Amino acid sequence: MVERALRTAPAHAIPEALAAALERVRPSFAALRILVNDYHSRVLLPVPPLDSGPAADGSDTLRIRGTDAGRAFASRRPVRHSPGGGAAAELLFVPVTSRGERMGVLELAAAEPWSDADLDALQEVGEVLGSALKVAWAHTDRYERARRRKRLTLAAELQWQLLPGHACSGGRFDLAGHLEPAYSIGGDNFDWSAEHDHLALTVTNGSGTGIQAALLTSLTVGAMRNARRSGADIAEQASLANDMVHVRYGGREFTETLVLRIDFADGVVHVIDAGSPRILRMRGTDVTTVELEQQLPLGMFPDTAYKPQRFGIEPGDRLVVVSDGVFSARTPRGEFGAHALEQATRRSRLQDAAEVPLTVIDELIEYHEGAALDDDAVVVCLDWR
Repeated sequence: MVERALRTAPAHAIPEALAAALERVRPSFAALRILVNDYHSRVLLPVPPLDSGPAADGSDTLRIRGTDAGRAFASRRPVRHSPGGGAAAELLFVPVTSRGERMGVLELAAAEPWSDADLDALQEVGEVLGSALKVAWAHTDRYERARRRKRLTLAAELQWQLLPGHACSGGRFDLAGHLEPAYSIGGDNFDWSAEHDHLALTVTNGSGTGIQAALLTSLTVGAMRNARRSGADIAEQASLANDMVHVRYGGREFTETLVLRIDFADGVVHVIDAGSPRILRMRGTDVTTVELEQQLPLGMFPDTAYKPQRFGIEPGDRLVVVSDGVFSARTPRGEFGAHALEQATRRSRLQDAAEVPLTVIDELIEYHEGAALDDDAVVVCLDWR
């Protein structure tokens, strides 16, 4: 019934349709809120009621770290919360997910305690809600507005619209990525596509800053997608994107890009290293940089031929791909560097893939002593099963 209610609801009215459906099946149900994670993925923000008027002042946001709502978001398991203080309703936080991507948390209040059967059923409701939100997101600005703590720069607006999502899971892999600084990014980007026999992944480090960098990256990603969706292999994808960028900019601008194809059958990674993004491979507790022959960045010269290289991954391996805004980040203390990156990767080994990009970014920000990052930073984590 919930699935039917969400499927037939207008895109902007998903929360209200869900509340009406739950009221019909559980008499003790009292209220619900949908909380979505902000661009930094550090707080959860409520989707305001339809008639709420101007955006809220942020006083009802919940931190992801140290709260029951945040535990449900991070663990992807329902978490009970008893408000205490004479509150009549018991709260339940249910993760909202779509194909491995964490969309937020469903906060439910009821006059009676939630049973274990309720938790099992509502976890499935969270998955149904996540799929419905994923579709509705493109048809209304209601949910996108909710996750903004402040206005994005135009460059950031363009870059976030290019992304395939925050995470993706399949039978052979878990994949997650993060961009920072979230509200003012310029040229860095990641993209992926999961097919029946392989996973395609690119990480792009665009040159320049601001709107010009965003436009350059948009052209690069669009050209790569166009070639990939036409059936081109990764060498043809890189060559086409190179030619498109060169035609537009004449070699004055370029994009440093890592292009990967991971075959599901044997775990062979086909890769073109056209610039600065790096790959770290963690096997057990051993973290090493995957050594690749660097080729020309995309757009420097016309008719550049790119040659794929290969390396293998085994079940249990983790790949962490970063842009130069991570390993080359400089502060008065010096460069963050490969050693700090390897240490951050090793310390995150017990976390699932969705947590790793934020962990690495947090260590980078800590290295900056809390100061804003001078350059865009991308971290993508792939866990291979």
